[in-house]
Amino acid sequence: MEQSARPDRSAAELPESRRRLRRFRFPVLFATLFAVMLAVVGIDTLVAPLPLLALPVGLGLAAAGVVCYRALSRYVEVRDTVLEVAPRGRWAGLGRGALLGFGLFGALLLVIGMFGGWDGLSYGSFPGALGLVGMMASVATMEEVLFRGVLFRILEERAGTVIALVVSSLLFGLTHLVNVNATLWGALSIGLTGGAMLAAAYVLTRSLWFPIGLHFAWNLTHAGLFGIAVSGSDDVPNGLLHLALDGPAVLTGGSFGPEASLVALLVCSVATALMLRQAARTARIRPRKS
Repeated sequence: MEQSARPDRSAAELPESRRRLRRFRFPVLFATLFAVMLAVVGIDTLVAPLPLLALPVGLGLAAAGVVCYRALSRYVEVRDTVLEVAPRGRWAGLGRGALLGFGLFGALLLVIGMFGGWDGLSYGSFPGALGLVGMMASVATMEEVLFRGVLFRILEERAGTVIALVVSSLLFGLTHLVNVNATLWGALSIGLTGGAMLAAAYVLTRSLWFPIGLHFAWNLTHAGLFGIAVSGSDDVPNGLLHLALDGPAVLTGGSFGPEASLVALLVCSVATALMLRQAARTARIRPRKS
């Protein structure tokens, strides 16, 4: 179901303070949810040494992030319904996204291994992997409500799908420059792969559940299953397994990790193109507002 791009109540029904707030909805929503995301990351970091606590805390933070986004959207944008996080279709969207995320990252590692990029595989920690489930759930949820739910959605209303996809993807990539092993190419690659692919997932479904599931499963396979540092992070995650990669950066992504590899660019670009193609066929690509 297509969601309305406009507020549900007319401006005439609102007091001046609410009309003013709605006019500045983007900075209000983005700044507030960015602060919430920082708080979530801080809490995740505090409980990370206790995996059996990190699991329920992370899942709780993910649920709280969705509730916060829904409440803010209703109040600031004066929306009676927030269809992109509607309960209907939640589990199906999360499940389909998770299957795609696991499959894409698995394919990425398989290709790297086929070309000799694997340098050893050992057992890690089952409790550690459980803790990462909670952390990745909260991180994926907050990044999706911020970048796709606020930045992409509101920009698309004015600039159209294509410009919103390009701008939001680049900004999503640039935020990863703060990581210890970040490189300009790594950040650009994250934008071209993760940012564009996740935006395409939102465009295809007009729901945040699908990109949340995709984002979560991609990161969980990355860190929780194979124990590979994510997006230039200096911390090696205590995942179920530990997969060491070795080889040219074009194959393995170098110090940034496999997301900066040419393989990731190819795998994610194919997925992005297929989702956008289907979105175009179902008239979900929106033109620039004249």
